[in-house]
Amino acid sequence: MTKAKASKTKADDVADLTEKQAAAELKRLAAEIKAHDDAYYQQDAPAVTDAAYDALRARNTAIETRFPKLIRDDSPNRRVGAAVSSGFRKVTHAVPMLSLGNAFSDEDVTDFIDRIRRFLTLPDDAVVEVTAEPKIDGLSFSARYEEGLLTVAATRGDGAEGEDITANIKTISAMPLKLKGKAPALIEIRGEVYMTKGDFAKLNATQAAKGAKVFANPRNAAAGSLRQLDSKITASRPLKIFAYTWGALEGPLEGKSWDTKMEFLEQLKAWGFPVNDRTKVCESVPEMIAAYTKLGEDRAGLPYDIDGMVYAVNSLAWQRRLGFVSRAPRWAIAHKFSAEQAETKLERIEIQVGRTGALTPVAHLTPVNVGGVMVGRATLHNEDEIARKDIREGDTVIIQRAGDVIPQVVEVRTDKRPKGSHAFVFPDKCPVCKSQAVREPDEVVRRCTGGLTCAAQAVERIRHFVSRDAFDIEGLGEKHIEAFFSDGLVKNPAELFTLQKRDGKTKLMEREGWGEKSVDNLFLAIEHRRTVPLERFIFALGIRQVGQATARLLAHAYGTYDAWRDAMIAAKDEASDAYRDLTNIEQIGPSVATDVVAFFAEKHNRDILTALDKELTIEPFVAPALGDSPIAGKIVVFTGTLVATSRSEAKAKAQSLGAKVAGSVSKKTDLVVAGPGAGSKLKEAEALGVKVVTEEEYLALIGG
Repeated sequence: MTKAKASKTKADDVADLTEKQAAAELKRLAAEIKAHDDAYYQQDAPAVTDAAYDALRARNTAIETRFPKLIRDDSPNRRVGAAVSSGFRKVTHAVPMLSLGNAFSDEDVTDFIDRIRRFLTLPDDAVVEVTAEPKIDGLSFSARYEEGLLTVAATRGDGAEGEDITANIKTISAMPLKLKGKAPALIEIRGEVYMTKGDFAKLNATQAAKGAKVFANPRNAAAGSLRQLDSKITASRPLKIFAYTWGALEGPLEGKSWDTKMEFLEQLKAWGFPVNDRTKVCESVPEMIAAYTKLGEDRAGLPYDIDGMVYAVNSLAWQRRLGFVSRAPRWAIAHKFSAEQAETKLERIEIQVGRTGALTPVAHLTPVNVGGVMVGRATLHNEDEIARKDIREGDTVIIQRAGDVIPQVVEVRTDKRPKGSHAFVFPDKCPVCKSQAVREPDEVVRRCTGGLTCAAQAVERIRHFVSRDAFDIEGLGEKHIEAFFSDGLVKNPAELFTLQKRDGKTKLMEREGWGEKSVDNLFLAIEHRRTVPLERFIFALGIRQVGQATARLLAHAYGTYDAWRDAMIAAKDEASDAYRDLTNIEQIGPSVATDVVAFFAEKHNRDILTALDKELTIEPFVAPALGDSPIAGKIVVFTGTLVATSRSEAKAKAQSLGAKVAGSVSKKTDLVVAGPGAGSKLKEAEALGVKVVTEEEYLALIGG
């Protein structure tokens, strides 16, 4: 097996992409990475290696960096993990469990420190002290302690909700059921559940002797063991933990606070938690790189699997100032080890059709072990990628797995190419409905023009509608939806909610595999989803470039379904206030606005929305409780040079206090914060009579 530097994959071809090509590729990457996240987090069965997954994320990040206006609502950089499995009770995290950004090179580490200095407005030579600790390849957990007693434990899940694993985690001998000494009234301890390499080998030997399932690697073994519905099975498995941070915290420990991450690690040890003894403090990038290099050299000899090193700002005061982006903290990053590769045969290329009509090529491979995971499929990205690498059916290829999820073909062994092979011809007709597949100028993706007359698109839209992150309707698998569609039972999402009225029970019970109980369970699951929050409803519609984050932004901005629908219809006129209001929402630019408005411009979409509105109760958006924040719900615009803080920090703080940060001034703007050098935005605010305050006045308003 060979190794490759994952950092090289990050910028491949990005400099040559047009804006339309970049938007199309970001769409594809979002869907592909989500599929791999579901396989990894929900099924404990990654389809690709860590290296291949990280390479996909790196490419996504590189494109987003070059085209920040194209960042999608469902961007992988705005998502964490995957939705909770239906077999577990859901637990809402009091403080979201976020993921980490990745670094793949020394330059990425330097950029991380430079970003911190810029955000905090520190001098270029200011020391940024960080902790460097091994990144354990296990399953994240959050354990809630009240008055020192363990009450609830959960997995990361999708970052907002996890799976209740309280009974299972209590079976791990290293997990304190009661904290030693004095403890806060409430604290969530977070860490990683893992299995040592030696225990993994013993477990697999025992499993094989019993004819039971063997695990691909220690991470899968740990995750599969912890996510058992029967805690007796978990108790029989040799699981261990490392603790490293906290989430919610209420009630100080007799006035004591922790000023640094290292101080908190010492407190964890005092409470009885295992803490990784290789964690150290670094004061410079060279020290960080040296720690990373040494860890890599020692990696094979460690008793547990790691996939990199985590750097975290040591000062907790700085951590609080730095805050978070949608998916990750600004104050921490994972420096990942290089990608793993393997050689195998590409047996055939399949063209899949997504819900937006995009034709995506997938390589079917002779299964091969890459870093402990059997890989049988890999992404080929798009037709340009196939042509650029001259990928052909029957080729011997090098595949790369980065990040324990999606593999990709990185090289073709032309010296092993069979005689008589032919270049792959990308189809110009949809393989499902035979409609023309058109590639617009400057687009990377070729799309089926069949629209909802194409079974693949209609079925994919219904599948998306019922998926866990959308309506979460249990009992409707891919095959069921395909069968319902082909037989005319359900042609669009709205017909799911009228199926029972249309004598659906009789029709379903006539079908093979459907009994009275399974039919009743399906109708009950559908009934339970007749009330839905606005943000989930918007996401479920499957509008291009509208993922969960963008759906939430839209729900927050418009509040109710009626207000959103009317505004989107009115926004068809780009000279209208409705269109300006839409594009003025922070992180929603013209590209996203075009796709949302185009969705409402189609009569068949509006007809389906009308039908859904009759069947559903769509709940207004409810903003989180924000105490006495004086800017909660207000639209704030920053202009000019800020002195006390950076523009990024000011925006992040305003959003954390419940404000809507806009990029331009309109008559709906509530407050403009103007620093020195303010120009057109200040003049616009004065002309419209919008309240203008100085940075000093603004900081006094929000309490610093």
